[in-house]
Amino acid sequence: MYKPQAIIFDLDGVLTDTSEYHYQAWKHLADDEGISFTHEENDAHLRGVGRRESLTYLLKGRAVSATQQTEMMERKNRYYNDLIKQMTPNEIIDGGIQLLQEIRAAGIKTAIASASKNCMIVLELLDLVRYFDGIADGYSVVHGKPAPDVFVYAAGTVRVPVSACLGVEDADAGIEAIKAAGMIALGIGPRERFQQADKVLPTLARQHLQDILD
Repeated sequence: MYKPQAIIFDLDGVLTDTSEYHYQAWKHLADDEGISFTHEENDAHLRGVGRRESLTYLLKGRAVSATQQTEMMERKNRYYNDLIKQMTPNEIIDGGIQLLQEIRAAGIKTAIASASKNCMIVLELLDLVRYFDGIADGYSVVHGKPAPDVFVYAAGTVRVPVSACLGVEDADAGIEAIKAAGMIALGIGPRERFQQADKVLPTLARQHLQDILD
């Protein structure tokens, strides 16, 4: 059985599902601006990508100044932060804590590689910080997914070569980033979502280390 030295997880949509909160925040902004925006668009175009790229899609070619773009991103973030204040450890996937404990008990390092600048807030609300040996988030690198930078940075935090890491993602842009970093890639979600994943599981809920590595 394949055994990596480190397993590096995306957070949103993998260990907890904040994607609905992101959608609601972007939808609120779109409604403010009189822009049509649907759940389907969110899943197809915004999943796993950074705030600026998401705004670019949302605007759909509408010309706005750099100052307006910054204000819109800050407004979306305020909406999102208001929504996530209600998060509790109950929003961790079923069996998620046990899986992280099992991974570390097997001598495998754990790290987070999230595009979100709110990653630490969410980890603290979920009481998950203590289960990770390293954390990389939207503040850690300049270039977001699908660039490999955040996964490479996360590997550096646990001092493991990228070739000895397994990356776990729910977005195709994230899988692209994992592969570009030189890691094995595990996709979480429907198989048709992923182009390059080495393995796909519908969810991490109630999974064990052996399920991930087989």
